[in-house]
Order: sequence, then C-alpha cells, then structure tokens
Amino acid sequence: MKNLERPFSPMSGFLMLTVVLLIFFGAIAGLVVTHNPFFGLLFVLFFFMLPGFFIIQPNKSRVMIFFGDYRGSVKENGFFWVNPFFVKKKVSLRAHNFDSERVKVNDKLGNPIMISVILVWQVEDTYKAAFDVNDYEHFVRVQSDAAVRKLAGMFAYDNFEDDSEITLRSGMEEVNHDLEEELRERLSIAGIKVIEARIGYLAYAEEIASAMLQRQQATAIVAARYKIVEGAVGMVESALEELNKKEIVDLDEEKKAAMVSNLMVVLCSDKAASPIVNAGTLNH
Repeated sequence: MKNLERPFSPMSGFLMLTVVLLIFFGAIAGLVVTHNPFFGLLFVLFFFMLPGFFIIQPNKSRVMIFFGDYRGSVKENGFFWVNPFFVKKKVSLRAHNFDSERVKVNDKLGNPIMISVILVWQVEDTYKAAFDVNDYEHFVRVQSDAAVRKLAGMFAYDNFEDDSEITLRSGMEEVNHDLEEELRERLSIAGIKVIEARIGYLAYAEEIASAMLQRQQATAIVAARYKIVEGAVGMVESALEELNKKEIVDLDEEKKAAMVSNLMVVLCSDKAASPIVNAGTLNH
C-alpha cells in the first residue's frame, strides 16, 4: 500500500478560515484592550496558518507530502486546509492532447518515411505520475516518440507485391491498435491512461517521395491493364462462343486467330479504334 495511490481527507477550508479570522481579530482586540505583547504571537500563528489553504478545481488534484513522506492524494473539488508543512504537488487529471513532431524513421523495408502520432492521455494514478518518473509530461513525449519509431520499423509503408500484408498506409486500424497497446505498456509506469492513439501524419521522406510516386503510378497502371486484358479475354471468348452457337459464320482456326487479334487490339487499346469497312470478301 505504501507505493500505491491513496485518498487524503483535508479539513474544510471554510471552517479553518473562520478559525484563522478569529485568531487575527482576537490578536488585534487583545493588543488594543490589554496592550499585552503576548497577543502579538497570535499574528505569528495567523501568518503561519495561511499557507495551509488551497483550492482544487474540477479534474485537478494535489499530492500531499509531509517531510518527504507521501500521505495521500486529494481529488475532491473544493476549498481545503492542511498542515502548512505539507507540500501540495499539483497533478492535472484532465485529458491532454499531444501531437508529436514529424520524425524521419525507416520502415520495415528500410525506406525513409516521415511519421507523427496523435495521443490523447490523462493521469490515472497520481502517485506514479508524481514519484515514479521525474516529469510525467516529458515522459509522455519521449515515450511516444520511441513508440512510433518502433512501430514504423515493424511495418512497411506500402507493399506493391502482396496486398494481404498489413502496411502503414493500408492497415491503419491494425497499426493504430498496435500503437495504442505499445503506448499503454510504456506509459503505465507513470500512471498514464491512454485514451486514444493514432498516426497523425504519414508520408515518404522528401528524398524518395518522387521515385515512390512513380512506382505507385506504374503499379496502378499495370493493375489496370491486367484488369482490362482479363475482361477483354472474357469478351472475346464469349463472342466466339455465341458465333459458334448461333452458326452466324463459319470460322476456321486462321480466321479465329485474326478475329481474336483484332478484338484484343480494339478492347485493350487506350485510344479509340478507327473502323475500316471491308468492301471485299472475308478473305481480303
């Protein structure tokens, strides 16, 4: 229990404010009426008690430390008073939004890429945030940078050969899930709760961006041509079957080859075909 967060119940600030004001005005009245310097000590007590007052706003907290000893955490909102010797360390419980800088890293294939992470987090354990790390906000920034570097090395930016493989560009849902799990594991030591983590920016580094764009365009063109040829073959096959089935024309193997060649040229060409009217026979 010593190294775990525990609640601390401070005294009501309004009650102690009444006591402090009574001490202050009692000291004034005593000096005026009796002229006894003893009442001057009440002023010392008054100023000694003032640092014990503090206010906690919604989603804020104070970690209470008494001569180096952790006494508990105050998460309740309101106006309170504690022993003035207590050190009241502030810890925010509000959600924080962190957008990291774009860093240059190498993906799984060794290609340099630019990547950044967007992280939403909040303090869950005030003891760990205050004592297990030196500066929990700086800890979040450093560990986020380390996590995104590790993640980038686990996946390729893109895969032009195997569409089933998860990549940084195509598998955002899986990649973001892995990123969240990695950050939860890293930030748990500081009592940090990861609400959401996702890739904020992703692109090839400037020195290879142009070459990779050409590669992507070439891959897209090849894929499109493959679909066109696949469709054209099906159309030619269907045309030959219908001609043979309905006995519209009797084609030998040589004529079939010529017809297939002409149809493939027309269907696969990236430009409109120019029709030529044959005024002779089928053999010319």
